[in-house]
Amino acid sequence: MTEKRKPHLSFDEFDEVNYPRPQATDFAGLCERLLSRRDFLSGTAACGATAFLMSACAVAPPGRRAAMGEPPPFEPIGANTLDTVTVPKGYRWQVLVRWGDPMWSAGKPFDHATRGTATSQTLAFGDNNDGMELFTHDGRSILAVNNEYTNLDIIHGNRASRKPETADDVQKTKNGHGISIIEIAETGRRWTLVKDSPYNRRITADTPMHITGPARGHALMKTKADPSGTTSLGTFNNCGSGRTPWGTYLACEENVNGYFSSSDPELKPSAELTRYGFGLKDWGYGWRRVDDRFDIAKHPHEPNRVGYVVEIDPLDPDSTPKKRTALGRFKHENAAVVVARNEHVVVYLGDDERGEFLYRFVSRRKHLANGDNADLLEDGSLYAARFSDNGRGEWIELTPAATGIASTAEICIHTRLAASAVGATTMDRPEWIAVNPLKAETYCCLTNNKHRGVKPNKGGDATPAGGPNPREKNLYGQIVRWTPDNGDHTAASFAWDLYVLAGNPTVHQDNRKGSANVHADNMFNSPDGLKFDSRGGLWIQTDGNYSNAKDFAGHGNNQMLLGDPRTGEIKRFLVGPKECEVTGIAWSADRKTMFVGIQHPGERQGESHWPGGGDTVPRSSIVAITRDDGEPIG
Repeated sequence: MTEKRKPHLSFDEFDEVNYPRPQATDFAGLCERLLSRRDFLSGTAACGATAFLMSACAVAPPGRRAAMGEPPPFEPIGANTLDTVTVPKGYRWQVLVRWGDPMWSAGKPFDHATRGTATSQTLAFGDNNDGMELFTHDGRSILAVNNEYTNLDIIHGNRASRKPETADDVQKTKNGHGISIIEIAETGRRWTLVKDSPYNRRITADTPMHITGPARGHALMKTKADPSGTTSLGTFNNCGSGRTPWGTYLACEENVNGYFSSSDPELKPSAELTRYGFGLKDWGYGWRRVDDRFDIAKHPHEPNRVGYVVEIDPLDPDSTPKKRTALGRFKHENAAVVVARNEHVVVYLGDDERGEFLYRFVSRRKHLANGDNADLLEDGSLYAARFSDNGRGEWIELTPAATGIASTAEICIHTRLAASAVGATTMDRPEWIAVNPLKAETYCCLTNNKHRGVKPNKGGDATPAGGPNPREKNLYGQIVRWTPDNGDHTAASFAWDLYVLAGNPTVHQDNRKGSANVHADNMFNSPDGLKFDSRGGLWIQTDGNYSNAKDFAGHGNNQMLLGDPRTGEIKRFLVGPKECEVTGIAWSADRKTMFVGIQHPGERQGESHWPGGGDTVPRSSIVAITRDDGEPIG
């Protein structure tokens, strides 16, 4: 029998219920600008003066086109609400690894009755896999995978309360977070996890970390357990990922606020803690019950030590992960790394919350093709993006002089405050960012924002509709792209447009129908994951509304699509099982296998039992997709 349960609150919903932001009260100064765009926003304007806003108004001009390999051939598939993975004819999929699968022979097979213990989880693949990257060494394939969080009413589904009831329950959830590094191998066209590989490793909420960069040793980073402010324990809520040219993995800490709470019910959190969503309550994990550092009343600096990009060497299981504070502290989605024309390393970063900002890091030192690049992310300049309505934008460096914040260290700790201070553009939840491998061009998913034009962000910054965020109460999301001046990723300014406005043309005829490259056969909402393949194809993954009703009628389950950056064409390639998010993508060394993440099937109503079927527990998993003809897929 299908298990029914009360829908849980998402991270955003929990924060809004417990820590609501104020209603907007003063948009008078913005009214004239908004009214001047009314024709465009209502969907009545033709592609004329505002054509730069939407590339879908016309095919990209010849000057924009770049050489691009032939995409993998497939007939686009339709939307559906099945409890399985659907791919086009001529393709096949298999489950590679699932939450709870043992990574070592000492581990136990997943127990559907108990959902495991703290001990079994330390030896098993973590929960809710998200961003991932594949590395090769001596012909071996090593997959590094983020394990973002645990669904409490699934991992504790053996408890009547569906909550952690014992210390072991709490520790099990801690051990389910972090990163899983696994060796995988292909035999007879099937991929499997290599148990007991010397590369296999679990990094959890308790793994020692080095704090690096400007914030290292700062007073705001010091705690009773770490009076030097140079080491910390654990990484958790790692969402998107990244990789460096020197072969390391970047895990990005996102919704870290939900793990902290207060033993003092009268505590009034500081403005800085409130801006980052830290308050008296956690999301129900109860980590404070077994670990004092998650008590903000006792350890007010501990939250300053999370919310960073963590650099990990996936080929050295004995290495210590490094928190790279120079890349700023916020709700990181992913980290898109590129070596600029002048050999400086550039990292593009998004802060995934309604009305937050886009960032860029530029390394101080240059990348050396055959040199030591191990600490290039230790030191550099951090910028926030400001978009103008005329299709231009600029990167504003976050310095003490520009922000009024006392030091670079404090800017790296309170990065949101710094971006607010310089007037960066509030965005519709910047999620994954991807850099085109064929030209100097960058794309970012702006997944949705129901508060656009309605409420300010948590810092009180206004969120008017306009520029790359053209729709009020944005339900569907969009993908913005920008080209740096002179093709130089370190340039101070750029040109931008929108690759796609997602929507529903079968329900709406105003701006909610989406841009011209969205139609009844490829419509989707909430673009989230984003990655280029080697020939320049843009893979889009969604994490949105899967009700398949009202505004989202015909959208079906979350999905993955393939976009052509030259023409704007978008085709649906994959549909996931019920109540899942499709997230994370990587390729085998020969490009003949594409690995795709399926996160939180059955998350809300328990309507999924994927991948096991029957009455089994739904389990986040990674699937391996291949072509029947054995040819490359990306």
